Amino acid sequence: MYAIVKTGGKQYTIKPGDVLDVEKLEGEADSTLELTEVLLVSDGDTTTVGKPTVEGAKVVAKVVEHKRGVKINGYTFKPKKNIHHRYGHRQSLTTIEIQSIVA
Repeated sequence: MYAIVKTGGKQYTIKPGDVLDVEKLEGEADSTLELTEVLLVSDGDTTTVGKPTVEGAKVVAKVVEHKRGVKINGYTFKPKKNIHHRYGHRQSLTTIEIQSIVA
């Protein structure tokens, strides 16, 4: 069984037991949360596609940890204007483990 869920503006294909990093979600470590924006659910024989989401479907996940992603360094340069700008960014991430998919 697998599903496609949307969280943080991105879509992920997941199966029970998967561990993935998503944009920061609320919740303490070792707590459970529900992802209700399920776009597709398939159990091998039947596939249900939502319009835009599947009614009554949810994904139960466990929050493993909160962390920061890798640092992205950027540089802006405008010639003939003497404008140089350096910046850095680290995204806040949440590591979740998929426990079950309820269709």
